[in-house]
Amino acid sequence: MIYSKSWSELDTMHRANSIVLDILRRLKEMVVPGITTADLDRMAEEWTFEAGALPAFKGYGRGNRPYPATLCASVNEEIVHGIPGPRQLKDGDIIGLDMGVIVDGYYGDSAMTVPVGTISSDARRLVDATEKSLDLGVQQVVVGNRVSDIGHAVHSYVKGLGYTVVKEFTGHGIGRALHEDPQVPNYGEPGHGPRISEGMVLAIEPMVCAGRSDVVIADDQWTASTADGSLSAHFERSVAATPKGPWILGESAPAR
Repeated sequence: MIYSKSWSELDTMHRANSIVLDILRRLKEMVVPGITTADLDRMAEEWTFEAGALPAFKGYGRGNRPYPATLCASVNEEIVHGIPGPRQLKDGDIIGLDMGVIVDGYYGDSAMTVPVGTISSDARRLVDATEKSLDLGVQQVVVGNRVSDIGHAVHSYVKGLGYTVVKEFTGHGIGRALHEDPQVPNYGEPGHGPRISEGMVLAIEPMVCAGRSDVVIADDQWTASTADGSLSAHFERSVAATPKGPWILGESAPAR
């Protein structure tokens, strides 16, 4: 079932996403050669509790292996769900930082891919293209559009640059649950799927690969990587459909 949110609910989700975006921006400043992904996770959790929120990912269930951390930290060929640990980041790496929080029963969820030191021009182009595809997807969150318009905007842009999108994982609705209906694939023909209505909130998250988009899952049952070892980048924002257009929750609110 797809749930539309009231302005009061959107305000709460705005607060949750403000916390997520603030923490991600602070983590971005910490990303330097030599830091470990566990260091980043430790600070993400500390800052989450300081803000009066709860980690959304820690303990999130998948079979008998719930996710063990506050932050997903996915390096280079890792697409999503990279579990933080002792791995030290190196100059030239890229790292996807993905996290969510819960505020008063509502979820916020965002992600960004950031460079470690000086990265190659190829890596920079991939990161920039993925972020641009997110912007194009967000622009489709207009009352009356269809959900597939989002994925079409993402895919048509990155495909034109020679990149691929991951099909095994999608964006999603978000609200009182981290993952709600509808799914939001990063591909497809326009004009299909549920119609976007006022108050819908969608977590839009392009996952773009420099090579093939085939996925392998690590033995930890979480970390998803490109099968061919090519670089992957990931950006995400939680976006509400309003009469004034898309509202990226956590950023400035639209006039009502």
